[in-house]
Amino acid sequence: MNLPNLLTIIRMALVPVFIVLFYLGQGGAHMFTVLAFVVFLIASVTDAVDGYIARKRDMITNFGKLMDPLADKVLAAAALIVFVDAGIVAAWMVIVILAREFIITGLRGVAASEGIVIEAGLSGKLKTVFQLVAICLILFGMALGFGKAAGFGAFISIAGIVCLWLAVIFTVYSGIEYLWKGRKLLNLK
Repeated sequence: MNLPNLLTIIRMALVPVFIVLFYLGQGGAHMFTVLAFVVFLIASVTDAVDGYIARKRDMITNFGKLMDPLADKVLAAAALIVFVDAGIVAAWMVIVILAREFIITGLRGVAASEGIVIEAGLSGKLKTVFQLVAICLILFGMALGFGKAAGFGAFISIAGIVCLWLAVIFTVYSGIEYLWKGRKLLNLK
């Protein structure tokens, strides 16, 4: 067990903590909304840190290759799903994001079985950045009191929704890009 893998495990362990805190915050205990934001932010930071450490110190493992992207997807999916449940985000947006993740994960699995690596493109990285920024902004806006009174919190949350729209656009674009790169694997010549 190395440090990057430990950070990935911590990120996975923070997902249920985030969910519980989010719902406690929805019950009217505002401090839990603030804590949900902090937990999500910490979990998001571990994503950047574990990858940096693994590459810098040559600590890349098969566990990390599997669990790091899975932890990222579980964290983002958990946040987006609770947003849908709370009526903050439209369900169709989350369905588009999750469908792309399932399709691309499947495509990468097929590619890996053929000894082919489909690299993440810029659009896929932008999708991830906009997704995480959107979630953080929405949570931060809620922590500032979005829903209770108009003001800065509402502005921040609206900025988060705009970022989520951008994430959906990059989700669709990057999904098409991945499918194009993997078309031969799927016999889509």
